[in-house]
Amino acid sequence: MTAVLFDFSGTLFRVESTDSWLRGVLAAAGIRLDEAELTATARALEAAGALPGGVSPERIPDELADAWPVRDRSAALHRAAYTGLSRQVPLPDPALHDALYDRHMTPDAWAPYPDAVEVLGALRERGIPVGVVSNIGWDLRPVFRAHGLDPYIDVYVLSYEHGIQKPDPRLFATACEALGADPRRTLMVGDDRRADGGAGALGCGVHFVDHLPVTDRPDGLRPVLDLVG
Repeated sequence: MTAVLFDFSGTLFRVESTDSWLRGVLAAAGIRLDEAELTATARALEAAGALPGGVSPERIPDELADAWPVRDRSAALHRAAYTGLSRQVPLPDPALHDALYDRHMTPDAWAPYPDAVEVLGALRERGIPVGVVSNIGWDLRPVFRAHGLDPYIDVYVLSYEHGIQKPDPRLFATACEALGADPRRTLMVGDDRRADGGAGALGCGVHFVDHLPVTDRPDGLRPVLDLVG
């Protein structure tokens, strides 16, 4: 393999917990809930799947049935889908639903996996180009910059910027073309077997990692170094 593509959420980075997400927004808004109410609200938001990059929804409300499958094709669809899930849960102020969505786009909401810098740095030292291919509705580049990973990324291919989402092979083809890489000698690394597995249609190798909390996956990316030249 002479080039590597990485997914973002669950692969290189992990979003904060739903509890932390809610607490951060409430603190910024100056709203206090007692601990029992806060815990219950966080659990309800998690069941709703309202945190992008978090737990999948237990059910999709009827009014979101059309938007949900294509949510990563545009920024507007992504926001509408996730704030729509959030609005299934009563909050003290309706404005908090948009505030929750806004927080998840900030660098503070994300942490890189412990071995991400090590693996990306090793790939850079070997002269292997790296791309990020993500189903997403917002610009994740500031997250990479804030956490010091941006210098290791040669190209970002984000679904909402192209109106195409994984597993559509065209998104992976766009990344390979931008890197000047032969798909048959390119490795896609991701946590979603359906979405990231779409790279296989181009002839890319595919390697899966587990979407676990940062503290539970200290070295899940290191096997990538054994798969590349």
